[in-house]
Amino acid sequence: MTNSARDENVSFAPADATASASSSTRWALAGLSLSMLMASLDTSIANAGLPTLAHAFGASFQQVQWIVLSYLLAVTTLIVSVGRLGDITGRRRLLLVGISLFTVASIVCGVAPLLGVLIAARAAQGLGAAMMMALTIPFVAETVPKERTGSAMGLLGAMSAIGTALGPSLGGLLISAMGWRAIFLVNVPFGIMAFILAYRCLPGDLRRLDVNAHTLDFFGTVLLGVTLAAYALAMTMGRGSFGSINIALITVALVGLSLFLLVEARVKTPLIQLAMFRNFQMSAGLISSGLVSTVMMSTLVVGPFYLSRALGLHPMQVGLALSIGPAVVALNGVPAGRLADRFGASEMTIVGLGTMVIGSLLLAISTPNLGVPGYIAPIIVVTSGYALFQTANNTSIMSGISPDQRGVISGLLNLSRNLGLITGASAMGAVFAVASGATEVTAAPPQSVASGMRLTFAVGAVLLVIALAVASWSRNASTNHSRLGNRIV
Repeated sequence: MTNSARDENVSFAPADATASASSSTRWALAGLSLSMLMASLDTSIANAGLPTLAHAFGASFQQVQWIVLSYLLAVTTLIVSVGRLGDITGRRRLLLVGISLFTVASIVCGVAPLLGVLIAARAAQGLGAAMMMALTIPFVAETVPKERTGSAMGLLGAMSAIGTALGPSLGGLLISAMGWRAIFLVNVPFGIMAFILAYRCLPGDLRRLDVNAHTLDFFGTVLLGVTLAAYALAMTMGRGSFGSINIALITVALVGLSLFLLVEARVKTPLIQLAMFRNFQMSAGLISSGLVSTVMMSTLVVGPFYLSRALGLHPMQVGLALSIGPAVVALNGVPAGRLADRFGASEMTIVGLGTMVIGSLLLAISTPNLGVPGYIAPIIVVTSGYALFQTANNTSIMSGISPDQRGVISGLLNLSRNLGLITGASAMGAVFAVASGATEVTAAPPQSVASGMRLTFAVGAVLLVIALAVASWSRNASTNHSRLGNRIV
């Protein structure tokens, strides 16, 4: 071979390899984004169909409510455990199992002849969704160059927010056009597509030689599942009103949490290594994520009542107004990631939270006299800040995590978000009801609904200020710790 031929091979091979790697990365991200979108969409898509499903199965609201609760409970109780399982057994194969389970369960949901079958299939669908949610974020570190991590996190964050917020409106559209079965069967072609992309484009699992060091903590898994299930049920049963059953479930959750912490401190291979919470950024990020999700749920709980009752909008107009928030998150997801890549994830986390505080305060002083713009403009501010916060916070938490802990950390990150949404639906809904001063919000006078909206977002602003303080403390503590380390060195 001549020298010129060698030079030709050397110059062209890297370019071809780079182009191939870039293309593979894009397709891998497409598969991960589709997985996140489907799992998030089914968190809320069934809500729009509850009246139709109650009529179709001749069931009460309390019975059909389990169509939503079974999915939510499965995701919430299992997401940390499946994240850890992915760290142990291999994330790619477990993600493929999750996508397959989610797709097959969607088919069973769509053809279910009985309500019990539908509820069981929704629980199985939730297990698949837990795998998809917990395992998509860890793959970013394995498929995307470090300098583009923020952009990739922004894309996944946008898919998550869009799926959750778009669910009710898309569900209503599908039901009106093709019937209730369509809200489940729509997942099938997307599930097949996500499976093919994940199978072909995601990196393979590494063989783990030290089996004893990577065993699943079954006792801790059961305790955590019982604890989270009890808390989720306490927050969702009774539609915001707390009775003896709710108090008993909260008690079970507290006892379960205490036992879980004792077990994790003593077991040889814990489900969650408690020492991880000494990481300032991770602990602060999880707390902030839960608080922010609680406030974001207020827009879904309060928004429809304020737009319809206080501003007098028709249902179609309400739907259009509510779609603006998800659209803002979708448009800002990737740009927010680029900002995090350029200026730093910790800095952009604080900027995002500060923006959300401003938006919530604007909602807290808004009045019906300002009309639709008086509500939409602050919502744009809130959701823009949310897009920046979520992307930067996810990037900050996942950076520097050892590969064998990425799954469980991702599970904890998704868990904090889910617990925030559950708490927001109950607690912020209760604040809105009390502040409205009406036993039935659907019949409350416009001014009462407006007062309830203002107080709810005033409370939300306080929660966001707390999140901002936690994030600022974390940033300062990490900076001081880093400086101390440099001095010692």
